[in-house]
Amino acid sequence: MKKNIAVVMGGYSLEHDISIKSGDNVIKKIDKNRYNIFKVVVKKTKWVHVDQLDNEYNINKDNFTVLINDMIVNFDLVFNMIHGDPGENGVIQKYFENLNIKFTGPSSEIAKLTFNKKKCINYLSNFSIKTAKSHLLERNENYDLKNIINDLNFPMFVKANNSGSSFGVYKAYNEDEINKYIQDVFKIDNEIILERYIDGREFSVGVINNLGKIQSLGVTELISENDFFDYQAKYQGKHKDFTPAKIDTKLESLLKNNAEKICGILKIPGFSRIDFIVEDNTPFFLEINTIPGMTDQSIFPKQVVLNNFNLKDLFTEIIENSIK
Repeated sequence: MKKNIAVVMGGYSLEHDISIKSGDNVIKKIDKNRYNIFKVVVKKTKWVHVDQLDNEYNINKDNFTVLINDMIVNFDLVFNMIHGDPGENGVIQKYFENLNIKFTGPSSEIAKLTFNKKKCINYLSNFSIKTAKSHLLERNENYDLKNIINDLNFPMFVKANNSGSSFGVYKAYNEDEINKYIQDVFKIDNEIILERYIDGREFSVGVINNLGKIQSLGVTELISENDFFDYQAKYQGKHKDFTPAKIDTKLESLLKNNAEKICGILKIPGFSRIDFIVEDNTPFFLEINTIPGMTDQSIFPKQVVLNNFNLKDLFTEIIENSIK
């Protein structure tokens, strides 16, 4: 008997539309001979199953079931493809944990940690993972901006602490810019990271963790046509990416080893993507994407093919391991 798999997508953040594209691509790739697939779109106003004719059926949030043609559908597994809130910050994970429904990706505790950039950086620094020097600003709390500027120097990054897909990320070159960007980011987040600018090359490493067997898929170099790898560069074609990256084997091994180590420390199951910037042949951890993009433009699917994998088989492995 086929298992019922709910692919959840959408969410409450600015990444909603990207998540829909990722979720739709996952649905295309999952083995339909093995599983019954249900598209579930999560919005603040409603949670709905959307069928192939775009008919909507309300999800019962009390038990995460759906009534279709007078039949109640229960789900054996949730395949989580929500980028941002509530899919990567531990909120929806806690919801499913409370209902005893299995899901792909990290637990609520780990998701909450990894989504908070500053807490994740501080945690990993305890394990000798190199990170850029940074300061955290909190809304409605006092901070000494001049001292921070003296410590980090210009240019520096201004980042939303709880966001992804390069939303709320700016590069400030002077005090006027940094004050403007702080105001802009506080419109979308209550916490801001001011981070030292590292003049280096940016790389991303896809990682698979199947029941404790951790394997890095490949290394992609990201080269932005803009000043840095911002949202426009990432999703509107303003960048080039090289998969595999054109680097020597020593740097490739260093990046892969760092990515595998981070995945092991954080115990991220299934798939993830870890971003670094390399300065003087030293990788600095930027962030981990526990629900990496799966759109046609996304990095992770490109790395899968480097290992003679395909997404269909990979998703089957992840589903089966998550159901166990």
